Amino acid sequence: MSENKTKPTGKAVTDFIDGIDHAGKREDAKVLDAMFRRVTGEEPVMWGPTIIGYGEYHYKYESGREGDFLRIGFSPRKPKHSLYLMGGYCDDVAGRSSEEILSRIGKYSRGKSCLYINKLADVDLDVLEELVELNWEAMNKVYPPEG
Repeated sequence: MSENKTKPTGKAVTDFIDGIDHAGKREDAKVLDAMFRRVTGEEPVMWGPTIIGYGEYHYKYESGREGDFLRIGFSPRKPKHSLYLMGGYCDDVAGRSSEEILSRIGKYSRGKSCLYINKLADVDLDVLEELVELNWEAMNKVYPPEG
């Protein structure tokens, strides 16, 4: 069975953010980092070369595949910021609440467990924080933190 390619790297998150070429993306990343730290109470960790993650969880599928991944996070990619919000995907109640929150957030696109935002000016930051909180809480419900 293959293992996750995306793993914690030990690289400094602040160095990564400070190294973002585009000034707007760099400033947005600082805002997102502050928001994710506030919501999660976690210190961020670099996952692979471009993903900033907060918290970690262990999953195991019925197929037997298992591994560890970030609970929540984001990547300030060139075309759009990718926000990894798996809570709404893992928990039906959070999924329905996510739909209502997304109706108020502003301009975005999405994949199964990712929210894509071109720039933070396109969304209501208070509503985005509400969505981040919902997904953080859902992940902690579905995958209770150890300790």
